[in-house]
Amino acid sequence: MVEDPIDAEFGDFMAARWPALVRTAYLLTGDQHLAEDLAQATLTKVYASWKRVRRADDIDAYVRRVLVNTNAGRFRKRRVAEHLVAAPYDGRGHEPHEPLAQRTALMAALAALPGRQRAVVVLRYWEDLSEREVAAILGCSQGTVKSQAAKALARLRTAEALHDARPGGDPVTARRTGKDGR
Repeated sequence: MVEDPIDAEFGDFMAARWPALVRTAYLLTGDQHLAEDLAQATLTKVYASWKRVRRADDIDAYVRRVLVNTNAGRFRKRRVAEHLVAAPYDGRGHEPHEPLAQRTALMAALAALPGRQRAVVVLRYWEDLSEREVAAILGCSQGTVKSQAAKALARLRTAEALHDARPGGDPVTARRTGKDGR
């Protein structure tokens, strides 16, 4: 049995992007199992339209948008209260020397943000996307991305969990770490 080259192409894409999709989904949901479900649902949707998706200018941006929209759709379909936990992510992606208390506090503070602010913070600062790219993924203006990021960072700066987790109790200050100074 000969495998379809398009299926093979999607399989290669999926294998390469799975860890990053799960990591981003985890930051959006705060739960490892929901993150894996979200990544799987995203890839299922992408596979269904892979012939069209593969022609996109930026496939990763397209897939991130599907991920964010699929996450938002969880709340529209089931009006169930979301209870995020502050348990640290036990997978790859963090430095071994990173203090566990700070990581747990950061996840708790991130989980306390409203969904759109959380999505902006994750895409803008974790995924290191530009404001224009985040706006395209979320289907909003760059001004909205800027205002949501400012509100989210202000909330994170005053988050008790982050304040208590820092050595000496210093408040958290925002630092942009983009490769190109964004």
